[in-house]
Amino acid sequence: MTPGERIAVVTGGASGIGRATCARLCADGFALAVLDLNCDGAREVAGPGGLGVGADVTDAAQVEQAFGQITQRFGRIDVLVNNAGISGSPEATSCHQTPVAEWDRVFAVNARGPFLCARAALPVMLAQGAGHVITVASVAGLVAFPGRSAYTASKGAALMLARSIAADYAHAGIRSNAVCPGMVETPMTQWRLDQPALRHAVESRIPLGQVAQPDEIADAIAVLASGRLAYMTGHALIIDGGWTTL
Repeated sequence: MTPGERIAVVTGGASGIGRATCARLCADGFALAVLDLNCDGAREVAGPGGLGVGADVTDAAQVEQAFGQITQRFGRIDVLVNNAGISGSPEATSCHQTPVAEWDRVFAVNARGPFLCARAALPVMLAQGAGHVITVASVAGLVAFPGRSAYTASKGAALMLARSIAADYAHAGIRSNAVCPGMVETPMTQWRLDQPALRHAVESRIPLGQVAQPDEIADAIAVLASGRLAYMTGHALIIDGGWTTL
C-alpha cells in the first residue's frame, strides 16, 4: 500500500461482475481486498499488492475474521462493494413451490451477506470519517421476476439495506448506493444464455437487444467508487439496457 492509495473491498470477486469490478478498480488505482469462497481465485484477482481472503459472506465469524485481516493489512476501507450473490437453484421458483431451505440459502447470500459485510466495514469507515458502500442488487429488486420469488425478495431487501445505510450514516460522511443490473452474462446466468431459445426470449425484451457483459456493470460501479458523484446517496443505479422502461 502506498500513501494516499484507496482501498476497495469486493465480495464475490473471483468471477463474473466481481472479477470485472476488481480489474476496473485496480486499473483506477485502488488496492484490493477480495473475498470469495474460492480463496485461490480471490488471491489471484487481488494481485500482489492486494489481499485475497477465502470467506463465506453468510458466516458472521468468517466475515469478522476477514475484515480483521483487511484492517490489519491496510488500516482503512474506502469502498465496500457488496457483490456476492446467487440466483438460487431451479427449486427457487414461485412462492409456494420454493423449499424453505432454498429460500433461506438465497437470503443468506443476497441479504445477510451484505448486512454482515457492511456491519464489519462501517466501524472502520466511521473511524476515518468517510466511506462508500456499493451494493450490487438487481432490477429484480425493483420489479418482480416471475417464478423467482426468493431472488426478487432478497434483492429488494439488499436494495433497501443500501438505502437504510445511506439514511443512517450520511451524517458521518459515509455514502451508500446500489447498482441494479438487468441480465448479465456471468457464470450464474450462463446455463440460461447458452440455450438459444432462452437467450432470444431474454434479449427480445431488452431495448438495446443484448444482455450486458460484466465489464459494463463494473464501469458503473467504478464511477460510483471514484467519488465523482459525491452528492449521490441512497440511489439505485439501473444498468439494464432499457429493460425496465417497457
